[in-house]
Amino acid sequence: MEIWINPRCGKCRSALNELNGAGMKYTVRRYLEDPPSVAELEQVLERLGLEPWDIARTDEPVAKDLGMKQWGREEGDRASWLAAMAEHPILIQRPIITADDGHAVVARTPEAVRSVLPQGPS
Repeated sequence: MEIWINPRCGKCRSALNELNGAGMKYTVRRYLEDPPSVAELEQVLERLGLEPWDIARTDEPVAKDLGMKQWGREEGDRASWLAAMAEHPILIQRPIITADDGHAVVARTPEAVRSVLPQGPS
């Protein structure tokens, strides 16, 4: 399991607390210091079942400078979104957890974090 975080983000710290509370083993990726490539973003988006604009932080100053809120949201626009997010990782919504079973989630709520935890016997 891997979690992409910004250590200054409260939702990231909450997600880490949930994982720690569940006794999970995971790898932390500080994605602002170790930005994902376009290929890595594509893989995570496929696992999430989302498009780049679905996980873009369009209120960030760099997004405003780029005019991202006005960018197209069609298949042909994906490359521009992905390139911007790879170049400016602050644009990526956080935290993102990729579970060992292939599941991934934008873990902004405790419920979302729990959705990637292994389910014990009922």
